[in-house]
Amino acid sequence: MSLADLRTFLLTAALASAGAIAAYLLGLPAPFLIGPASAVSIAGLAGLRLSIPTSVRNACFVAVGLSMGAGLTPEVFVAARTWPLSFLLVPVTIVILLYSATWILQRFFGYDRTTALLAASPGHLSFVLSLAADTRSDLLAVGVIQSVRVLALTLTVPLIVEVLGLVGTAPHPAATMAIWPLAISFAAALGLGWVLMRLRVPAALLMGGMIASGSVHLSGMVEGNLPAWILIPTYVLLGGMIGSRFSGVSLRALRTAFVAGGVVTVVVVVLAALIAALVSHIADVPVDAALIAFAPGGLETMAAMAVMLNAQPTYVGAHHILRLLLLSALMPYLLRRDLSRD
Repeated sequence: MSLADLRTFLLTAALASAGAIAAYLLGLPAPFLIGPASAVSIAGLAGLRLSIPTSVRNACFVAVGLSMGAGLTPEVFVAARTWPLSFLLVPVTIVILLYSATWILQRFFGYDRTTALLAASPGHLSFVLSLAADTRSDLLAVGVIQSVRVLALTLTVPLIVEVLGLVGTAPHPAATMAIWPLAISFAAALGLGWVLMRLRVPAALLMGGMIASGSVHLSGMVEGNLPAWILIPTYVLLGGMIGSRFSGVSLRALRTAFVAGGVVTVVVVVLAALIAALVSHIADVPVDAALIAFAPGGLETMAAMAVMLNAQPTYVGAHHILRLLLLSALMPYLLRRDLSRD
């Protein structure tokens, strides 16, 4: 990391921390995500160069995975017997959200088919941007619309949960992990995450952390969650990472894509909320967990939110991982099909 990159990171971290403190003092839900995402987004749009280094981002993903795995208990497996009904609605939800958003972007904002399809993808941001780079789509529009979706969901989902009183009831792990089990779990998560990355598994580091932590917690070898001095900075940096996506984007270039992203996000949130209500009813899943599980936000952010709001993190994580796996297969297929028609 160069000195300039270090300065950029420290500025981003400082802004994210200030946003977190402000959101906490205001009593906002999930303050350590909402505050940093808001503060860094505003600063980025004001022209500041902001970013989170890849190494720091990856460490955050591992920490979120470890925290999710800490909630993996025998009671979770009992509850998981109803999850297949919920899993069946994940591909249905993807298709509904994808084609609804694609139609809106084409019909009302004039985007071409490929740009609209990529911008409408309900998740898998980095993968979608890599696909967009290999097409003639409007890469800036795809990036802005997708980033608006991630930011808007980060800001609104906790507020919806709070306003509707959808507070999680599952108990948090009472204790915190001791330093040596924590260090060993972190090392194991990195190793497993590296293997999963080689296998091109989506969210490999988060999954590595979840599997490593879940295994030792289920075995009874380790008890407790990550300490707050790890979790809180993790959430703050994740929020800062979301906001930093708007760094360097001019307001003129942002205007149309921002409005399009906002409209599409409202529509997909409403549709996802209706599906979540149905899932909660038929699969006997708490509404807050179903809402976060079916909201088309970033996996790491939604997983962290589930941990913060005590909303069945394992259930939420499993659904978002399935969504990414399905999108990994679906989006290239749809692009190839569209290109073959041209």
